[in-house]
Amino acid sequence: MKKSVVLLSASLLSVASMQAQDTAKAAAPSPFTFSGYIDSYYFYNLNNPKSGDNLGQSGTARAFDQKSNTFGLGLVQTKFGYSNTKSDVVVDLTFGPNADLGNYGNVVGPLGAGKGSMALAIKQAYFNYKATNKLMFTAGQFGTHIGYEVIDAPVNYNYSLSNLFNNGPFYHIGVKGTYAFSDKVSLMAGVVNNVDALYDNNASKGVIAQMFVHPAEGWNVYVNYIGSNETSTKKVGSTKDTAGFYQMVDLTTGYQVTEKFYVGVNAAYGSQKAEYQGTANTGASGKDTTKTWGGAALYMNYAFTDKFGLGIRAEAFDNTSGVRGLVAAKTTAIASTGTSVGTNVTSITLTGNITLAEGHLLLKPEIRMDSFKKLDYTDVGLGNAGNYQQFQDSKGNWTKNAQTTVGLALIYKY
Repeated sequence: MKKSVVLLSASLLSVASMQAQDTAKAAAPSPFTFSGYIDSYYFYNLNNPKSGDNLGQSGTARAFDQKSNTFGLGLVQTKFGYSNTKSDVVVDLTFGPNADLGNYGNVVGPLGAGKGSMALAIKQAYFNYKATNKLMFTAGQFGTHIGYEVIDAPVNYNYSLSNLFNNGPFYHIGVKGTYAFSDKVSLMAGVVNNVDALYDNNASKGVIAQMFVHPAEGWNVYVNYIGSNETSTKKVGSTKDTAGFYQMVDLTTGYQVTEKFYVGVNAAYGSQKAEYQGTANTGASGKDTTKTWGGAALYMNYAFTDKFGLGIRAEAFDNTSGVRGLVAAKTTAIASTGTSVGTNVTSITLTGNITLAEGHLLLKPEIRMDSFKKLDYTDVGLGNAGNYQQFQDSKGNWTKNAQTTVGLALIYKY
């Protein structure tokens, strides 16, 4: 009888132990993660351009929300991750008609970049190695550290992307290391290929860096840098690259003023000496020159409830030199030369944020107003070219130097 009691007790203890192990296993988080989102939009351009787009003369006046008066699919993202105590790996893929826009130079698709809605882009593919509790190394393709906004629509407060974002960079391929001096200060430095491309266009490598400071509760500051020789040509009679240089300094900061009110700032200044990835950059004398661009954006968001908020972005971007993608026009359209007529723009964007379905569904009603410098081609020595501005009117004439779009973005994240 006693033996039976002992055996029964042992059996019960064994069952309890197995149940405890099962409970512990169930409670332990999985090392694998899977997430993503789908975003779509409808925007109407009050200029009613004949082209049906918001792109302007440059073709780059807007990033993902390019079409007017039509429902559009933005991006489909799938992100896979694995993590343990010493390492992490991330594979982040995007699909859809906009997949190539933030990852040009690294697109896989049956029709090639920009050739169809089945485009697939490697947005990120990297791993982290945690050498110590303060030092971490990263290798692969990773999103840029520069700027306030990111490609992911659920992360940004505004749906349409800023001109600072749209003029890059977007991603880097290389290696970097991050050292945390404390929970308030860290430093990142790395070596990468040239800007926004799968393969380097020359023998030179770029340098990236970031200083992070956390001065007070709710306040983060990032000072970012990239410098790289972006020329595609060799010096005459030499195997060395032409001595061109692209560099950019960027400040990003945000402060949670109150539980409901948030303020962010992004400011950037860049320069390019000589050729940039095949595009000549010369002065009046025909010699290589240095041209600059820059801008700043102020973000203010207020959460009225846990399901509704309102945010405004005010931005100024200056590319008067014409060295970046956002230009007024190529002068071949109105004259025999092919130089870019630079421009500058001020933009105001008002965005609502409505959260539904336990935080998975985001609705973002938005109005955006872009006002470009009014062009007078006599200023650039091209004579009287007539009323030739940045945007189309309903007849297809380039008579508008401003545009306003109104619409709604619908995003589901998981």
